[in-house]
Amino acid sequence: MSSLGVGVSPGTVPVYHNTKVFDKRIKITELVLRFLILGLGVLAVVLIVTDSQVKEIFSFQKKAKFTDMKALVFLVIANGVASGYSLIQGLLCVVSMVRGSVLFNKPLAWAIFSGDQVMAYITVAAVAAAAQSAVFSKLGQPELQWMKICDMYGKFCNQVGEGIASAFVVSLSMVILSCISAFTLFRLYGANKNKSTSW
Repeated sequence: MSSLGVGVSPGTVPVYHNTKVFDKRIKITELVLRFLILGLGVLAVVLIVTDSQVKEIFSFQKKAKFTDMKALVFLVIANGVASGYSLIQGLLCVVSMVRGSVLFNKPLAWAIFSGDQVMAYITVAAVAAAAQSAVFSKLGQPELQWMKICDMYGKFCNQVGEGIASAFVVSLSMVILSCISAFTLFRLYGANKNKSTSW
């Protein structure tokens, strides 16, 4: 890299390294994703928890609620935890942006990376489990003589579907966010050695 801050790529195309602007864009992207996760995670929890429908079958009333499907309970808990985690990390991100500091502490970067990875895995697993249960509810399983529950509880299934869609966006955002935290962490080990980093 030359003294002007211009590097040369293998194709002899000048590459400009403006790390302050790049760091700010990364932080803004992280902040937007964290608050998107917070908002949509709370929305998914509210949609699923407040959903219920009563159906009368042979003079018996049966109320469908989210606690009847353990996959939905897992989805609610996972989105609640992810929302709380994103709130805390989002506030830390705001504080670091206001102070103008960028993360150069390896243990803290490892902690954020690990937390983001755990949250990404949990939210993806919760959405997968809830989606599988939703498919069984919508289509049934004729080989096992499982009936199509959504034929009887249409309103309940529609609102749960909206909650699962919201949770799906949360899980995708968590995966993207975990990639950003991985980039931030492993950048500390990269070729940029002119900044002092301590373990």
